Amino acid sequence: MLKISTIEGDTKRRLIVEGKLVGPWVAELRNACEKAHTNLFQRKLVIDMRHVTAISQEGENVLFELMQKGVKFRCCGVFTKHVLKQVARRANGSPTKVEK
Repeated sequence: MLKISTIEGDTKRRLIVEGKLVGPWVAELRNACEKAHTNLFQRKLVIDMRHVTAISQEGENVLFELMQKGVKFRCCGVFTKHVLKQVARRANGSPTKVEK
């Protein structure tokens, strides 16, 4: 199961992702990000992954796509940080900055 909530701010739009980023929920995240990316009006799009408990290979692939589009991530926990750093290396050859 995956839950995605949106929080609007003056400088950024945050997508709060909770649960498992696996199977059909990968497409849900991709769709939510495409929708959230419209009408940003100079704000940043940040995906908050502090409450993600599992990430499949498909999930890693969508994170890779999002990183290439310039989406920023926020996370905590050893597992999620490790996965995001590995995906970032794949995306741009060096680790991306992940917010704490």
